[in-house]
Amino acid sequence: MNIQSKRNWLLVALFNLVVVAFLGLLLRWMFVAPVAGINHNYLLHGHSHVALLGWLYSAVFVALVAFFLPPELQQKKTYTWQFWLSQGAVLGMLLSFPVQGYGAVSIFFSTAHILLSYWFALQFLKDGKAAKLSIGKHQLSYAFVKAALFFLVLSSLGPWAMGPIMATGQSGSELYFNAIYFYLHFQYNGWFTFTVLGLLFWLLEHYKFSFSPKYGRLFFRLMFWSCLPAYLLSVLWSKPAAAVYAIGGAAALAQVIGLVVLLLLVKPINKQVLALFGNWSRFILILAGMAFTAKFLMQLATATPYMANLVYRLRFFIIGYLHLVLIGFVSLFMLAFFAQQGWVSFKQGMSRWGMGMFLAAFVGTEILLFLQGIFFWLGVGAIPVYHKLLFGLSISLPVGILLFFVAQVRREKACLSEGKVAK
Repeated sequence: MNIQSKRNWLLVALFNLVVVAFLGLLLRWMFVAPVAGINHNYLLHGHSHVALLGWLYSAVFVALVAFFLPPELQQKKTYTWQFWLSQGAVLGMLLSFPVQGYGAVSIFFSTAHILLSYWFALQFLKDGKAAKLSIGKHQLSYAFVKAALFFLVLSSLGPWAMGPIMATGQSGSELYFNAIYFYLHFQYNGWFTFTVLGLLFWLLEHYKFSFSPKYGRLFFRLMFWSCLPAYLLSVLWSKPAAAVYAIGGAAALAQVIGLVVLLLLVKPINKQVLALFGNWSRFILILAGMAFTAKFLMQLATATPYMANLVYRLRFFIIGYLHLVLIGFVSLFMLAFFAQQGWVSFKQGMSRWGMGMFLAAFVGTEILLFLQGIFFWLGVGAIPVYHKLLFGLSISLPVGILLFFVAQVRREKACLSEGKVAK
């Protein structure tokens, strides 16, 4: 497995993002004019699974293998098998979820992906140990990666619990939804967030920036130990005992403190870090940082009974929050990281136009989602032609990311025709 094959894997992940964006556009069109023969909830399952497993999991997989493992371990055929088998599982979910929802075929492919993720976690940790990453120059960033893999495996307890829950006739119960939220929480707050933080510290270590190891270790401990009880923030909708609010609130506060520690850590080297990035990737990185900050502040705000109930009643806030984290924070950071490493480029006009459209549509739809939630909260009511507005703004999401994807494919082809790998 050479570097070009891994770059091709990233293109596959980007193509999955294009598919996710078009599925999302179709979902929003169905609120304007329902499409006969398409089940909205089934299509939503397909959209979410391809987003988490086709785009984000694949992009993270590529980054971890390519930037943490030495060349001789990257080249193992094991990772090639793992990547392409996971793509087969994603394709199976893409074709089955919109047709049957949670059925025999879709459950088979989603289960297969979970088992493949276990295989990847074990293999990566084994190779990380062989490469002595825990004691090398990347030991802090690798600590975040190990935590990310722990949360990846932990998140799978949610799907495993779904079978017994549904078999005992509790489908649609509080337990049923809390199992789903368990999976989601440890996916986006655990697996993806800790991988992003691992890649951030990889950059600091790789380019030998001088930062406080004390702050670094403190930040890691605050983030890791608060992530576990922060799951309780996801169950506040069921109005649990006061102690649950207190523990969830303490976890949210600890994460905000962790955010302050991170800001103190990067403040002395802020300009040098940003100098590593080009104009476009720097702007995207800043947007990701803003989304990261907003994520923790929102979690802290929802730790009170009033706000927890408000968010549960107004789903616009939940949809906006999930997109803020998964697109605004994780996806944008991954794109900025790969751009900094030269794996994607904004030098082509099509690439800049595409990403510009995507970012404008993302920001616009986020504003509209949260604004509609605020309107209902204040008793103002629905924004006129809200769903048509949301659909109209959303058109640029798939179109923009498609243009960006095509630009990257053309770039790779041009580099191959010249007989070299793009820098």
